[in-house]
Amino acid sequence: MKKLLVASAALLLSVGAAKAEEKTLTISVYGFAQDAFKKFLYEPFEEKCGCELVVETGNSVERLAKIEANKDAPVIDLAVISMRDALAAANKGLTDKVDTAKLSNFAKLYDIAKDPNGDGMSVGYTFYASSIAYRSDKMKVDSWADLLADGVVDHVALPNVTTTQGPLTLYMLGKALGDEDASLKTPIAAVGAKKDEIVTFYVRSSQLVQLMQQEEIWAAPIGRFAWSGFSKMDLPIKWATPKEGQSGGMNVMVLTKGSKNRDLALEFMDFWLSTETQTTLAENLVDSPANKDVKVSDEIAENLTYGADTVANLHLIPSQVAIDNQETWLSEWNNKVGQ
Repeated sequence: MKKLLVASAALLLSVGAAKAEEKTLTISVYGFAQDAFKKFLYEPFEEKCGCELVVETGNSVERLAKIEANKDAPVIDLAVISMRDALAAANKGLTDKVDTAKLSNFAKLYDIAKDPNGDGMSVGYTFYASSIAYRSDKMKVDSWADLLADGVVDHVALPNVTTTQGPLTLYMLGKALGDEDASLKTPIAAVGAKKDEIVTFYVRSSQLVQLMQQEEIWAAPIGRFAWSGFSKMDLPIKWATPKEGQSGGMNVMVLTKGSKNRDLALEFMDFWLSTETQTTLAENLVDSPANKDVKVSDEIAENLTYGADTVANLHLIPSQVAIDNQETWLSEWNNKVGQ
């Protein structure tokens, strides 16, 4: 009888352990705002699903490398990455198609977020606009080309081509200069011609706030996620709406190929895309919403990429274009602008 009881207990423990393992979801995410994500996303989902979230953070290169290294026995179930990285991962066979029929909130997304790369392998959950923060008492910005104008260019900071904002800025400069070729040769040459006048080619947007505060610069292209630092300064700084429009980027969710927790990953994806979750994240300035049903106050919207008009005005660089031209951009930049 004792042996039977011990065996039964062992069986129950093993079944319990198996069930616990089945209800564990491992996700790979960016390292920023993790306290906010834990409070507004992770913990509410765990409570809803009765499961455990294992959260792994790191930069994109490290996280993609881990997914690739474990492609035969995946240890990540779901990852959030950029559009371009999502396409690169799909091209390597590291991700699976997203069964959007299982996403009850899919229809609520802006169209550009439903299938960002046109391959069915990712779903957008947030995006950001890129434009120009500028001193409205010192200059006007009607066009991206105004950044290179005489009398202004010597008070401008531009992003290095190696940064996220670099190619986006050059892309919009190309539009303003009448050449939208993917090589970006025309805008890079235009920047190169003015390189000695430009205040700096920044690597981190955080350094721009100090430069603006010290009045060393009047303008700089930035992502909307960096706007709050400028809006809090006691200076007349505006967000530009150039006639060519705004560029930007989108972060997406992908499912790793061969994941054993596909249904739970889709459940988490759907939870993240819900109006309630996306509203909470937007109201706390964590992410701009990809869910078009989200409504926030004007004060909150001022710090986000928000609303149908704004989304329709975004000019995103197609992922394949970015992948195909990355080395060309760097080479051309080094030749015309330098390190």
